[in-house]
Parts: sequence; structure tokens; C-alpha cells
Amino acid sequence: MKSTVDERRCVGHVRCHALAPQVYPLDEQGYAAPGERAVPAGREAAAERGAAACPEGAISLHR
Repeated sequence: MKSTVDERRCVGHVRCHALAPQVYPLDEQGYAAPGERAVPAGREAAAERGAAACPEGAISLHR
């Protein structure tokens, strides 16, 4: 599974990071690090919770 954070839509609520810090690291400004990255094995459910918690819908998951 891969996650993608759209930096144009992320406004920094960081709910994703609060629920899944191993999946959604923060950048230097405190936003979810943008771009696509692989979800660590065993963290798929956390990735889904983090993506669902984003009020801006800035996160998409791909299998």
C-alpha cells in the first residue's frame, strides 16, 4: 500500500500524524510530509485511519 499527501490541500491539522506517525511524518513546517510513500508493513489500518481523519481529504491510499 502507498499513501499520497497532496501538499496543495493539506492545511496542517496533522490529525493523520496524530493517528499514524510512522505513516505520516511531518515536514519542517509541521505539515504532513507531501508526496507518495510506502506504508510500512503492518501499518495499513493506521494509514486508513489517518487518511480518514483528514478534514481536507488531502490523503489518498493506493493498493
